Amino acid sequence: MKKLAPLLLLLSLLTAPAVDAQKVKAKAKGGVAATVPSSPRWTAAKANAWYKTHPWLTGANFTPSTAINQLEMWQAATFDPATIDRELGYAESIGFNAMRVFLHSLAWKQDPAGFKQRMDQYLAIADKHRIQTMFVFFDDCWNKMPQAGPQPAPKTGVHNSGWMQDPGDPASRDSATFMALRPYVMDVLTRFGHDKRILLWDLYNEPGNNGKLGTSLPLLRNVFAWAQAANPDQPLSVGLWNWDREFAALNAFQATHSDVVTYHCYDDVLLHERIISLLSTHGRPLVCTEYMARPRNSRFVNTLPLLKKYRIAAFNWGLVDGKTNTKYQWDTPLADGSEPGEWFHEVFRQDGTPYRRDETDLIKKLNSN
Repeated sequence: MKKLAPLLLLLSLLTAPAVDAQKVKAKAKGGVAATVPSSPRWTAAKANAWYKTHPWLTGANFTPSTAINQLEMWQAATFDPATIDRELGYAESIGFNAMRVFLHSLAWKQDPAGFKQRMDQYLAIADKHRIQTMFVFFDDCWNKMPQAGPQPAPKTGVHNSGWMQDPGDPASRDSATFMALRPYVMDVLTRFGHDKRILLWDLYNEPGNNGKLGTSLPLLRNVFAWAQAANPDQPLSVGLWNWDREFAALNAFQATHSDVVTYHCYDDVLLHERIISLLSTHGRPLVCTEYMARPRNSRFVNTLPLLKKYRIAAFNWGLVDGKTNTKYQWDTPLADGSEPGEWFHEVFRQDGTPYRRDETDLIKKLNSN
């Protein structure tokens, strides 16, 4: 996440022109436009009433330790309910009550019925541990050419070496390609849009990342329209994550179309509190869907009490150290794969031992009062 420029953020979120949410057109090759009607964005009153029905929400971005990415988590050959069950048990033990989990369209495309059955199985496991789930549909982060089938082995000491974008690049820029994703979104939302085990739908993670910038805006517009057309019971959102001028149009669309305001912040408490102050002007619930990078001074000890103070839902990146290698820093690989001096992300080792007992004690304490 980039350093905050408050005035620029204010301008980009509050004064940039909003795009009509009621009807979105996307031109496919050959000039044929597809129109998707959609239901209105939730009012602030409805969003706040929904939020009041929940306890303070805390959890993590969850990928089981045996999966390098979303595809390995969800494909039939590598779906691992035993590990999911064990590791969500670790989460339950410290009072976490929600998880943010990435889906992948290629896993659905292989076998839509089987994919939904695995989602249902995951939800049953999470519900057993009293955990609700926020699902993420699309993603502009990391490797740009996802492929179904066996996934790559982790690169030694490299953060998230095998994580895959969805739908990838250039697919996310090509309306003829991404319009084929509408059946995926509609199918999943039709099946699970009234499922009380699901907390929220995060439609698109970090749109514009990896140099895509505004080229991700057409897909962003369409996924909102598709999801609104499905009219799920759960709120819809796309998190703000980059405050640079080049992201003004994306930020404006995300902020003015999300039912609840979600955001990422890997910075220290001073900067994080300034972001909270500004985003609070929207008058909607705030959900921090990514935080906690220890070497950047975004830590449980300083950030989680801040989020509880403002009753902001809190999802740190990572639960259990595993194939994603996210205990290593973004841009500081360790070629020998040795233990980093300080873990970047993650809470537990694979055997359930906390990386830092003082952290898990704090999380448990904050979640119990």
